[in-house]
Amino acid sequence: MTHTPPPSDDTQHDDAFLERELDFAERGIELVKMEGRVFLRFSGEVRYEGLRVPYRLVPSRGVLAKPSKWRKLDLRARRELLEERTTPDALEQLQTEAEDFVRNIAEEADDFGWNPMLFLDVLAELETSEPAEYVFQRIAQRLAHAAEREQEERHAARTKESINLAEYPDSFDVASRMQRKFIALLGPTNSGKTHRAMEALAKAESGVYLAPLRLLALENYERLQAARPHGKPIAVSLVTGEERRIAEGSTHVASTVEMLDSKTPVEVAVIDEIQMLADRDRGAAWTAAVCGAPASTVFLVGAPEARRAIEALAERLEVPLEVHLLKRMAPLAMEPGPVRKLGNLRRGDAVIAFSRREVLNWRDMITEKGLSVATVYGNLSPEVRRAQAERFREGQADIVVGTDALAMGLNMPIARIVMTTAVKYNGVEEEEISAALAKQIAGRAGRYGVHEEGFVAGYDDDTHEVMRSLMKEKIPPVPATGFAVAPSLEQLHRISSVTGETSLVKLLRRFVHNIDVPDGFFYPRITEEQNDRAEWLDTLPLSVAEKFMLSLVPISSRVPMLQSAWENWALSLAKKKITKLAPHAQNLLYMNLQEVEDTCRLYSAYAWLGYREPEHFPSIAEAQQLAREASERVDAILQQQNVAARQKGGGYKQGGGGKRRR
Repeated sequence: MTHTPPPSDDTQHDDAFLERELDFAERGIELVKMEGRVFLRFSGEVRYEGLRVPYRLVPSRGVLAKPSKWRKLDLRARRELLEERTTPDALEQLQTEAEDFVRNIAEEADDFGWNPMLFLDVLAELETSEPAEYVFQRIAQRLAHAAEREQEERHAARTKESINLAEYPDSFDVASRMQRKFIALLGPTNSGKTHRAMEALAKAESGVYLAPLRLLALENYERLQAARPHGKPIAVSLVTGEERRIAEGSTHVASTVEMLDSKTPVEVAVIDEIQMLADRDRGAAWTAAVCGAPASTVFLVGAPEARRAIEALAERLEVPLEVHLLKRMAPLAMEPGPVRKLGNLRRGDAVIAFSRREVLNWRDMITEKGLSVATVYGNLSPEVRRAQAERFREGQADIVVGTDALAMGLNMPIARIVMTTAVKYNGVEEEEISAALAKQIAGRAGRYGVHEEGFVAGYDDDTHEVMRSLMKEKIPPVPATGFAVAPSLEQLHRISSVTGETSLVKLLRRFVHNIDVPDGFFYPRITEEQNDRAEWLDTLPLSVAEKFMLSLVPISSRVPMLQSAWENWALSLAKKKITKLAPHAQNLLYMNLQEVEDTCRLYSAYAWLGYREPEHFPSIAEAQQLAREASERVDAILQQQNVAARQKGGGYKQGGGGKRRR
């Protein structure tokens, strides 16, 4: 029979007495005060397949009280609590939990060839008041993180083995086996370089024109249609992401650069705006075109700054290269001073701003002065941009107001470029435009055969001086290494097959970070928008191919209506539903200009999707028809706004130095 002494003021002495009375030392039990707690700790050992794993752990009901509360308990109450919490069942329960845990950790460690004691030896050294279950969780997390790192390293190594970008050109089977020749036609705007390349293309028995824009593909499609190099028309097809006009027996194709057909050999290929090799988001399409265009003769057409890059690519691909440097055919000069007043604008001017809002503001101010205006900016469909440019070409508009969308394509009889600003928003902040962009825009003035000379001016003093400086500045060359390569579906499938990964975000990340880039000549690149989309697409039950395709749909995520449409298409495809287009949900007549523009873009994006998933998005013809109707409505609204602004301004007034409109 045990003897319980009377209560004492010495808590430590009392606890030591209870530990002796209850045989704690012999039973592997400690009473501990630490971390603001009074708790029990059990010691023991687990033996498993040759392992001996000692432990010192707090059982699930091992925390007894806070020290202040413990001191208030009399000796009898403490004894009863200790007896209740240190039963043989409690000791056995912790032993069983420890055995299960050790077995699980040992088996998982064995999968990776690790010594499980790297994770388990801590069990005998722990100084914590946390119950065993939390200790087990932390150790399991350590093992899981180590396993993830190991898996990542293994997958990284396998990814490197599966794709070597040094061999990227060889992935284009047809081009890599052909005897190709490069001819670079390099010069500033208005040097006739595209004209020369297109003449060679028209005379060839077969060929392809690769454009940076749908508008340019359409323009040169029609140029090839009108050509009669051998006294008979050319059978030519138009292929863009959103449109296919396939001519029976076609020998020539006008296409956007992303739509390169690398499998069909042709005599001549023309790759336009070759300096876009350096473009951050789209440069990979030009890398692919240079490496993969399956033509005996490939014309590389663009700015002189691309020369070094072209020479480096030709050397790497072991393709002979001819370089022709062309000069501008009509001289280009700065005006002596800025324009300063709307009344000093004149017929034949192109007024440049850098946002849709500013373009429309300037259009309204100019039309109120009595001048008729054509309008061009990026949000307009190619059809509307072309219709507006045609009005200016035919003299139905005195002035064209546009963004830098005028800098590429749209050959117009512009006499003078007037810059309203030399500052443009780059997606993050406002910054001064580059000399390359300034010269490309300015080069649109003085169309050869229409004007003897082209002129450039700023609207205000500051802009005029900045433009004068930019026109004198030397443009840095396109880098001769680090050519962007975007992932193909085939490459992602290859990475997936060696890693078992199906998350698009992780596959894209592996492509960027793990594929072998021995000398950096070719460099993996994906866009931020594609990565952002991939994160959301990974939440849907879609295949890698479906997610990859949806990540590339040409639709702006910054426009809520368009982003919502894209999400709905993705959700429909995930459910394997057929998504058909109905006529305009809202009558175009009741939409404002922005709404009709966005509606047009939505239909174009649906058509793009339809060509790739016709089973689930079958309304391709309807989408193209609805896009045409929306384009016509945009054009009509622009014309109505022109008329309204002119009426508000009090009718026609002659611009300074201008001629009366025809």
